[in-house]
Amino acid sequence: MSTEEGTSGSSGTPGSPGPGAPRRRGRPARTDAGGGPGARERILAAARAEFAERGYDKASIRAIARGAAVDPALVHHYYGPKEQIFAAAVATDFAPALEAPGVVRPGDRDGLGERLTRFILGLWENPDTRDQLLAIVRSAVANETAAAVFRDLVTTRLMARIAGELDVTDPQLRSELAAAHLVGIAMLRYVIKVEPLASADLEQVIAMAAPAVQRHLTGDA
Repeated sequence: MSTEEGTSGSSGTPGSPGPGAPRRRGRPARTDAGGGPGARERILAAARAEFAERGYDKASIRAIARGAAVDPALVHHYYGPKEQIFAAAVATDFAPALEAPGVVRPGDRDGLGERLTRFILGLWENPDTRDQLLAIVRSAVANETAAAVFRDLVTTRLMARIAGELDVTDPQLRSELAAAHLVGIAMLRYVIKVEPLASADLEQVIAMAAPAVQRHLTGDA
């Protein structure tokens, strides 16, 4: 009998590993990994909480697994390494923003700057999305891997859609300048909390910022 088959003194069926045998690589058994219905969703929810609390650098696959009550191998099985689960968490948090419903209206560029400004700042004003945004931005500022994930999602999913609707020269550059303008406002107002911007009335901020965003996008005042 080969060493890979069951040996005398081991319990279980023939061919099963003995008590001291190393576990096989790959997807862990469902019975000891916390798998089953909802496991993927629990992992993603735990990842979002871990990144929000600890940031990208200090978050770990093991901590995410503990939060989801699964084996760490199952986290790798569903999402791969840490940068990939971070990307999945960011995509989930930014799903509404990446779609930007109502902002892009084909053939209607009038008021685009105001719509985009109101939408982006509205995400920051909403308590349901503010904490996730803060966690994502802080991770992106502190870690290049997190920054690359964030940058790719914003530029390819959100601003590329807006650039595609601009009938102007240099649409990509214009859309990125508009994004930079709004990211700067968000950083000062919600992350660094510089006064008087941090406590200014939202409608006043939108009224003052939207014309500049409109000029970036279309060249119109």
